[in-house]
Amino acid sequence: PIFFRQKRVGKDGIIFECIKYRTMNQEIHNFDQITQKNDPRIYAFGNFLRKTNLDEFPQFINVLLGQMSIVGPRPHMIKEDDMLAKELSKYRIRHWVRPGITGLAAVNGFRGGTEDMELMQKRINFDIEYIENWSLLSDIKICLGTFGAMLFRRNLGH
Repeated sequence: PIFFRQKRVGKDGIIFECIKYRTMNQEIHNFDQITQKNDPRIYAFGNFLRKTNLDEFPQFINVLLGQMSIVGPRPHMIKEDDMLAKELSKYRIRHWVRPGITGLAAVNGFRGGTEDMELMQKRINFDIEYIENWSLLSDIKICLGTFGAMLFRRNLGH
């Protein structure tokens, strides 16, 4: 299938199906495993989609359904969300807002899979900063920063 749907945690902890373009081999994809750098499950064209952020484009359907916003904290898988809530300070504050296709953490280079809890706490701190200081201007800046990163291939994930 061209689309990949994965249960993610959204606003108020409500589970929804996040829609993306498929970037991994379906036969060897473990849905609970966090993506690693140079992950062998990612096929060549899937790698291109990830590097250009084009795999995120179908999430505009989630925005239209009211499950996500364009800007906000990135949604996590259910298992990952539960684990991070136990490990990281103030993690659940992220659930006060709709998750976003892009966010403050992403435009500051914090995206892609990681098992480093110190690095993940920095991401969460950016999410909390975004929530506490939200403004239309900040959303515009984040969108422009995301578009710039896509154009110039900066701060892109794996």
